[in-house]
Amino acid sequence: MTPQHRMLALGRLKAGVLNKTEQAYADHLRRLQIAGDVAWFKFEGVKLRLADSTFYTPDFTVMASDGAMEMHEVKGFWTDDARVKIKVAADLYPFKFIAAQALPKKQGGGWRVEAF
Repeated sequence: MTPQHRMLALGRLKAGVLNKTEQAYADHLRRLQIAGDVAWFKFEGVKLRLADSTFYTPDFTVMASDGAMEMHEVKGFWTDDARVKIKVAADLYPFKFIAAQALPKKQGGGWRVEAF
């Protein structure tokens, strides 16, 4: 069993509970807020309908300092299902969708960012 399968077998944490990667990203957003680049953010603050009985909840809803609303998704790794959902949401809604993937410390840490 791969590490990814083991993680999926553990299941998702309860709604509103951040995993380690999401907590690290929340800390990153707080630093951006202090720097004045982010006005506000909320974890799992918005639920978007993609189709009948299909929803997508971005990890973070973010208001940039210029008032633009962004939906941020934080991933340790991507599954096909997650990538499809963010692409569909980006086509349906007028928000900027951003995916942040944690970089390993041996690569300098930080975030690899992809816009949709």
